[in-house]
Amino acid sequence: MNTQTLERLELENQLRRVLERNELRLLYQPQVDLKTGKMIGYEALLRWKHPVMGQIPPSLFIPLAEETGLIHGIGEWVLRSACAQVKEWQNDGYESLRMAVNISNHQFTHTDIGKTIEGILAETKLESKFLELELTESAVAQDIQKTVTILYELKRIGVSVAIDDFGTGYSSLSYLMDIPASNLKIDKSFIRNITTDANYAFITRSIIDMAHKLELKVIAEGVETPQELHFLEQNYCDEIQGYLFSRPIPAQEIGKLLKAEKRGF
Repeated sequence: MNTQTLERLELENQLRRVLERNELRLLYQPQVDLKTGKMIGYEALLRWKHPVMGQIPPSLFIPLAEETGLIHGIGEWVLRSACAQVKEWQNDGYESLRMAVNISNHQFTHTDIGKTIEGILAETKLESKFLELELTESAVAQDIQKTVTILYELKRIGVSVAIDDFGTGYSSLSYLMDIPASNLKIDKSFIRNITTDANYAFITRSIIDMAHKLELKVIAEGVETPQELHFLEQNYCDEIQGYLFSRPIPAQEIGKLLKAEKRGF
């Protein structure tokens, strides 16, 4: 226990200096429209590579950043960097691309997130309709009244909201009728089983049908096989994201994909 405590303290100490040392980077995973087969957006995914400790998993450092309050500075860096990147792609001629950014529950509820986002959008000159914030289902359900207030403020700004990891949280559907979300993301734990387990297939079909009845688009994450893709196409899923199309990759690799898609390859 003493060793674990010391390791945690050292990690926290290193995390406090991560921005000034420029050790963070973003990878981007394409999101694809199933009707057209075209890339329509990207999810920004945070990575930390320490010069000595190497690659540190987000599952390890993000909870620590939330506990210590460092998530606010890190979260702003992610938003600013992601917005600047998609604006750069738009300036290169890919005007309709959107950027999805994960927002932690702590960042969402303990800061003036609306004011922060307005400032970043003004700074990067990105139109608000091209930014999508992803919130986990459990984060949304923690305090519905407060969440609804914040989400309507974001809607006023023009930012869209996706409910991430849908199906793994509180399993309460009533809040979906109260919040101004635009997308549901079906968790990859469902997708990986849709072709082998009838129960998962039934639940996934039900989620897609329910979302469409609520006028929400559905994006399936973690799509890895042609069989999974075929199932989602047959059941009218709107968008997909996963290794079948692309792993999370650096911005320069996304640029190559965009150019190849434009050429028709």
